[in-house]
Amino acid sequence: MPESAQGGSLARTHEGKPGLPRGRNRLPSLAVSASQRDRLERSVIAAVADAGYGAVTVADIVRRARVSRVAFYSLFRGKDDCFLAAVSAGGQLMRERVLAAARAVPRAAPPEDVLRAGCRAFLSFLAAEPAFARVFYIDMPAAGPAAVERLDYGVAWFAEVNRRWHLRARARHPEWPAVPVGAYLALAGATGELVRAAVRADRTKELPELEDTLVSLHLAVMAGRPWGS
Repeated sequence: MPESAQGGSLARTHEGKPGLPRGRNRLPSLAVSASQRDRLERSVIAAVADAGYGAVTVADIVRRARVSRVAFYSLFRGKDDCFLAAVSAGGQLMRERVLAAARAVPRAAPPEDVLRAGCRAFLSFLAAEPAFARVFYIDMPAAGPAAVERLDYGVAWFAEVNRRWHLRARARHPEWPAVPVGAYLALAGATGELVRAAVRADRTKELPELEDTLVSLHLAVMAGRPWGS
């Protein structure tokens, strides 16, 4: 199987495709290393999405990447290291998409538009990257304490985004309620659980349908707004 059954650009592998050019000076060494790293990170996402973290071996990863074991160990200490690098890169890309979408909203637009743009970008990214979504939300807890720390960081990041958005929104809407810091974390956690449930049920492609639910949930807590109004 050349690519993950889950799909997405972050799981696009090179299994069954040509390897990198051989011989001296065919490509600059830095370019070779960057290409090998990219191939390996995509391949570990594909392998884990298809088989689960515990079942994947370095042999599975290098086969999909069309990279040698020697090259693998020149870049990563082992499977754990490669996996954490891959999910970190995917998570960073996801966060960048969310922030870019929010920043693209005109400054004069209502705060709700910024919130909706961020939610839409988040859900659309995961729907387009089902292998990464499965790895991040289903397989990460089985990958050890360091992976769990990455998950916790992701929740904390979204909680902080909520907090900053709420502070800016209240400057324009002083009638909106102040909320405890824990409320921002609760919203981030609830969002993650909604996504996890959809991914576990193989409904990742349907994640954009959660947009109205997420927006209404956030506004109910941070704007004191009746549900769906």
